[in-house]
Amino acid sequence: MEKITVIGAGNVGATCANVIAHKDLAKEVVIVDIKEGIAEGKALDIWQTAAINHFNTRVTGSTNDYLKTKGSGVIVITSGLPRKPGMSRDDLIQTNAKIVKEVTEKAVKYSPHAIIIVVSNPLDVMTYAAYLASNKPSNKVFGMAGTLDTGRYRAFIADALNVSPVDIHAMLMGGHGDTMVPLPRYTSINGIPITQLLGKEELDKIVERTKKGGGELVNLMGTSAWFAPGAAAAQMVEAIVDDQKKVIPVCAYLNGEYGLKDVYLGVPVKLGKGGVEEIIEVDLNKDEKKLLSTSAEAVKDVMRVLDKMKLF
Repeated sequence: MEKITVIGAGNVGATCANVIAHKDLAKEVVIVDIKEGIAEGKALDIWQTAAINHFNTRVTGSTNDYLKTKGSGVIVITSGLPRKPGMSRDDLIQTNAKIVKEVTEKAVKYSPHAIIIVVSNPLDVMTYAAYLASNKPSNKVFGMAGTLDTGRYRAFIADALNVSPVDIHAMLMGGHGDTMVPLPRYTSINGIPITQLLGKEELDKIVERTKKGGGELVNLMGTSAWFAPGAAAAQMVEAIVDDQKKVIPVCAYLNGEYGLKDVYLGVPVKLGKGGVEEIIEVDLNKDEKKLLSTSAEAVKDVMRVLDKMKLF
């Protein structure tokens, strides 16, 4: 691919750009940020590792100059503020929706055919905001959550069983956060069902830890995670650039799938050069369907908050 843009030069954006460059996924990676010099500095720092780490992708930075992003095939949006003490959920949505709307409109102006991956939080509703701002078909605008959440889930299972995380195949659905729907029935170690290797109580603890995975890291570091989110977004970029048809959970727009409509929600999809090329409907039992519906309602509530703000 000729060019990939990462908007937001914070920890997640810089990590994502770094992983993309290491994988040589494009001729150029452009990092854009609103703060003077930050994108340029981080881009230069990454580019100076090229000879050391053996990659050829040029990494450049820009302070708010979207002309430099022109012709990007994929745009990753990581912009937004973290939730501060005393800030309500609605305040956070309004602040970050304005940011996501502005950067999406600027980026799409110069890269009308780009696929957009949203990483900004609150994830599900920010993906919806980018979709509204971009005027693109929904299969070209989707969010990164499930890739990160399954990464965390697999790491915890690997610890519990002392096995390679690479051998663990896992599926999660629903919103990003407390209403996430992990699916132990669809979790296996090289084909062996996880339910044969871990008891229900231990599995339930892992599921709960996964749901609160982001919060655990904030409590430890005083800031949100970046290595895993950045790498997860880069993995999605790789699936698109290399047309892998990779089956992974992403935050996608549902229009009747799973009996749900007009909602962005985490579901398994086939990811390739066309973006979300297929939403895969797995069989859910009664309890799993109920959890997914509850999750969808929680996300719709937040989407309605955005709609009432009349930003679009």
